Amino acid sequence: MRIAILGTRGIPARYGGFETFAEELSARLVLRGHRVTVYCRERHSGSTYRGVSLVSLRTWRHKYFDTIVHTFLSTLHLLFHRADAALYCNAANAIFTFWPRMGGIPVALNVDGLERKRKKWNKLARTWYLVSEWLATFCPNVVVTDARKIAEYYLERYRKTSEFIPYGAEVGALESDAALVRLGLEHRGYFLYVSRMEPENNALLVRREFEKVATSRKLALIGDAPYAREYIDRVRDTRDSRIVMPGAIYGREYHELLSHCLAYIHATEVGGTHPALIEAMGRGALVLFLNTPENAEVADDAGIPFEAGELGAKLEQVLAMPAGERAEWGRRAAERVAKVYSWDAVTDQYENLLLKLGRRS
Repeated sequence: MRIAILGTRGIPARYGGFETFAEELSARLVLRGHRVTVYCRERHSGSTYRGVSLVSLRTWRHKYFDTIVHTFLSTLHLLFHRADAALYCNAANAIFTFWPRMGGIPVALNVDGLERKRKKWNKLARTWYLVSEWLATFCPNVVVTDARKIAEYYLERYRKTSEFIPYGAEVGALESDAALVRLGLEHRGYFLYVSRMEPENNALLVRREFEKVATSRKLALIGDAPYAREYIDRVRDTRDSRIVMPGAIYGREYHELLSHCLAYIHATEVGGTHPALIEAMGRGALVLFLNTPENAEVADDAGIPFEAGELGAKLEQVLAMPAGERAEWGRRAAERVAKVYSWDAVTDQYENLLLKLGRRS
């Protein structure tokens, strides 16, 4: 099949979960014999990456228009360079899925989480996301949700059934440790937080709770965000020498940090399935997660939940654990990912969905 993936920042993945999803899914589909094109906002050094064709288009670098302008331009390109099926990411792009569908290109839309709840958006943007949720119920051929709680939301609010396909992750710790050496971290000697530095991801909460804990262990806060400089400055406003904040880290170094941490802290409160949580579990990290329905769905009984005001106490609990108990938590986490969230299983489901859509055209 000829498959197009639109609505992300593109690949190689250098931003967030949708970009990692686009890279891992597209590369695996290519290995299965499909011709896949990913639309990108940043120009790569070549026209292909991991066998995937790249189309780089300009966009309007603006907090509120970056995504929709690029998806608009990508959709125009798609209409003149047809695919057998298209996969759009992000509910904000729902309106554009109607155009290729009317042109005979079947479309699936991964709606992600409830983006309108993010504090970074103004009233107009939140309204757009709310309208886009409604548009998602009839503009694409199929709606895809990656968390059962989000699937339940669309069913209860809009009476819209969706295809549930979870996010994926690799299983097994990396032995290499270049990232630890570069950042001055010791094996099993640091707590790790990874996310975009936006208010609802609670990096500031994590930093403040860690500062209450009497320990020589370090906290590595990994992440950045293009339109959250004021919040990031607040997160960085500390004199605690135990806290390491190098910015965003991707690729192998990111997975090295997941593989060798004492524990991974997941504090997001908005969204569906969060890739970093699954990836940390897959690398065998002991995970502490903010107790939201979506996070609890992923971690199940393979992670330790916490409420906003009790993270400090949970960190002390982890520090007091015998090493064997911490290792057992990590083993259970990796087993859960292998069973439920493997990339091969995720690719199977998307391939079946896209093949089914392609037969409609």
